[in-house]
Amino acid sequence: MICGFDYGTSNCAVGVTDADRIRLLPVDGDKTYMPSALYTYSRDLICEQVSHGLNDIARTDYVALRKSQLQMALRARNELDLLPEDQVLFCGQSAFREYFADPEEGYFVKSPKSFLGASGLRPEFVHFFEDIVTAMMQTVKSRAEQSLQQSLTKTVIGRPVNFQGVNAEQSNQQALAILTTAARRTGFTEVEFLYEPVAAGLSFERTLTDNKTVLVVDIGGGTSDCAMVRMGPDHVGKEDRSRDFIGHTGERVGGNDLDIRLAAEELMPLFGMRAPLKSGKPMPTKTFLDAVATNDVGALTRFSSLETGLYLEQLQRDCAEPELIGRLIRLRKKRQNQRVVKNAEDAKIALSDAEETRVTLDYVEQDLSTLISRTAMAAAVERPLERITALMKDAVQQAGTQPDIIFITGGSARSPVVRAAVENTFGHIPLLDGDHFGSVVSGLTEWAKRIYR
Repeated sequence: MICGFDYGTSNCAVGVTDADRIRLLPVDGDKTYMPSALYTYSRDLICEQVSHGLNDIARTDYVALRKSQLQMALRARNELDLLPEDQVLFCGQSAFREYFADPEEGYFVKSPKSFLGASGLRPEFVHFFEDIVTAMMQTVKSRAEQSLQQSLTKTVIGRPVNFQGVNAEQSNQQALAILTTAARRTGFTEVEFLYEPVAAGLSFERTLTDNKTVLVVDIGGGTSDCAMVRMGPDHVGKEDRSRDFIGHTGERVGGNDLDIRLAAEELMPLFGMRAPLKSGKPMPTKTFLDAVATNDVGALTRFSSLETGLYLEQLQRDCAEPELIGRLIRLRKKRQNQRVVKNAEDAKIALSDAEETRVTLDYVEQDLSTLISRTAMAAAVERPLERITALMKDAVQQAGTQPDIIFITGGSARSPVVRAAVENTFGHIPLLDGDHFGSVVSGLTEWAKRIYR
């Protein structure tokens, strides 16, 4: 059976066509969206779990490729005293629960799609990300098939215009190769890709009664993509839509960047980022920013390094408010920095419906909390929003014409702060939105139905 597969930075979803109606399948309990997160007791166990999900022929080849990693997984099982029947890998909401319960142990990764196009990845890291993506895809596909009671064999997977801003073409090829390998190992016999803003536009097009030029803006977790598309009754049935797409841009800036900036500006001061030094000099910010840069492998590696641990001990002695740096030291030792960014993400969501929200960090220290206003959020995320609106203007410039409608989708598109930035850029053009989480997967499913006969 065919499906659309949204392997997103923030969430994963699968859609199928049922009697000409697009239906999303439950992939995380009764939810049709699974958060893009994975937790396991040891990173070597990811490889082991992937091998268990392969068919006999694929497993033989895979075991030959991952022989040393599988041996390390066996050692990890013995060291952790794990039984064969013990669950050792968790995806989605259960990954967050396991990480929050014991962040000092195990391996946790959120939004791995953000890393797939990273420049300079050594082959062993490419293989590692192949395994992470495969493990997550296997989980999603298995849950969807269990609900459907049928096998999913052909799929269209969403992709951003650019996975990475630097060396874009090379990054795109690397990321697509990882996704293709993972999809094949997951059991898909045919795999195609479709630009995510195009997929979102296909979903929206079904609602149009007149022909329009539409600026589709998809603000995903890891990337933002814009496409200028001719849509409407005269276009919807075409097999070849290439001439209808008259401008497109994309960059690695999205909802995660908003969360990170909000965490940096509003939460890291609780850990000393703006505290005075005894010397009177300003506090260096690099280490604080590294702590919350959850989409930057280099930053996370620096923050967890021995050198940073020694640096923070010295910084605590130099700080006029050493107890704040003490919080950061405890946060680092307990590996809770991912949780701080999750707090910021939750605050961003809450500020979609409220003018202010209180963020509680009692897992760091009893009664530790702060109040964040929508105004403060707007100031914190101004820089990434400028990059997003610049992408929109570039897509319009490529097309050489103004849009009749702006269709905005993606989880962060709900935020009044984001919508205000779009309206300030194109104030005279109607701004419409639909299913912020389901537009892409619905469009992918529709395209799968068209191309797989």
